[in-house]
Amino acid sequence: MNATQHIASKKAHANDPIGVFDSGVGGLSVLKHIQDLLPNEQLRYVADSRYAPYGNKTVAEIQARCFTLADFLIAQGAKVLVVACNTATAAAIDALRERYTLPIIGMEPAVKPAAEASQNGIIGILATVGTLKSAQFAALLESYGRNVEVVTQACPGLVECIERGEVDSPATRDLIKQFCAPLLAEGADTVVLGCTHYPFVRALISDVVGPKVSLVDTGAAVAKQVKNRLIESGLLATEQAPGAVHFWTNSAAVEAPAVIARLWGQAAEVSVF
Repeated sequence: MNATQHIASKKAHANDPIGVFDSGVGGLSVLKHIQDLLPNEQLRYVADSRYAPYGNKTVAEIQARCFTLADFLIAQGAKVLVVACNTATAAAIDALRERYTLPIIGMEPAVKPAAEASQNGIIGILATVGTLKSAQFAALLESYGRNVEVVTQACPGLVECIERGEVDSPATRDLIKQFCAPLLAEGADTVVLGCTHYPFVRALISDVVGPKVSLVDTGAAVAKQVKNRLIESGLLATEQAPGAVHFWTNSAAVEAPAVIARLWGQAAEVSVF
C-alpha cells in the first residue's frame, strides 16, 4: 500500500449503504437501476451540483471533487462507491482506486453495445466535452469502434438544463435537435447517451431522432456490476425490507430538492452537503 491510500475507518458490513455520487443529479438515472436490481440495499447519493458540469474542469479539479465526495460517503459508512458520472470516471477512477481500498465502480459510454446493436455500422455518441476528450474514451473507440463509423457530439448546456429540472422544455428540445442533427446527417442508427444526465431527456431525444434510431446507455449494466462486486465481496445486504435512500446536494438553487424528487419519481429526503 502506498502512502496516499486511505482505508475506511471500519470494516464493511453487508447492511452498510452503497454510496453513489455524480457531478449533479444525472447519477440518479444509475441509482434507479441499482434500486430496481437491489431493492434491499441502503442507498446514499451525493449530487455535487454546485460544481456541475465537470466537463469543463481540469483532471486535477475533478479528482479533488471526487476525493471530497468519496470521503463524505465513506464517512456515511459506504461499503462500495459508484462513480455515476462518465467524466468523473474518465478523470478520476484510477486515482480513486489507488487512494481507497473499498470496491469502486465507474461508468463508461456504451460504445461496445452500441457497435453490436447497430445495423448499418454508424453510431452516434452524445457526451460531455470532458468525456469525449478523455484517454478512457479514446481507448474505448480503439477497442470497440474499429469496425463502425463513430460520430461524436459534445452537448454544452444540456447538463445545466437537466440540473434545473428542465427535462421537457422547448429550450431543452432545441438543444437536443441541435446536437442530434450531425448524428442523423451521418446516418447513425444507434445513439449512445454518454452522460448519466441524458437518460432524463431520453423521451425528447427519442422524439427528435425518431423510432428507427436506438438509444443506448449503461445504467443497467452498472447496476449488474455493483451486484456482482457485492456478491464477490460478501457484502450483499441480508435485510429483507426495502432499503432506505438518502440524498445530499450542495446546489445553491432553492428548487434543488424538488428537482431531485422529480427526477427520482417519488418523495426524496434531501439534505445539504
